[in-house]
Amino acid sequence: MTFNSKRDRTFITLIIFAIGIIALATLWPVVYELFFTEAPDYVAIIILFVLFILIAGFMLWITFDIEYTFHTDYLYVRGGLFRSKIPYKDITKVNPTSQILVGYRILSSKDALEIHYKQAFMGSVIISPLEKEDFIKVLLEKAPHIHVVK
Repeated sequence: MTFNSKRDRTFITLIIFAIGIIALATLWPVVYELFFTEAPDYVAIIILFVLFILIAGFMLWITFDIEYTFHTDYLYVRGGLFRSKIPYKDITKVNPTSQILVGYRILSSKDALEIHYKQAFMGSVIISPLEKEDFIKVLLEKAPHIHVVK
C-alpha cells in the first residue's frame, strides 16, 4: 500500500520562492550577457541556463516525488533521490510533529509524523502522509508493538 505526501500551501510557496531566487541568480547574468553586451559568451549562457534547469529540477523532484510504501517487512520512504527502508521491527514510536526544519525529513507539509526507529540516520524520520490516520492504522497492522503518541 502506498501513501502520497501531503502538501501545504506554505511549503509550495517556499519552494517557488527559492526557485525564483535561484532563477534570479542564474538567469540574470544570462539576460545581461544576451542584451547588454556586444559579443555574448554563448558557452557561459548555456552553462548558466543548464545549471538553473538542473537545480530547479532537483528541487522540484525532491519536493513532489514523495511517497511512503508499505512492503512485507519494511516501510519504504522515498523523496526524490533520498530513500529509506525502515524495518517494522526497528520502529519504536510514532508521534505527530510540526518541527519540519530539523532532522531527517522527507515531507512537504507541517502536518507531519515523526517515526522513531533503531539505526535511524538522525534518530527518526519525519514524514507527512496525506491520510495520516489511515497511515497509522496500516503501520499498526504491520507492527503492533509500536507506541503511537496522539
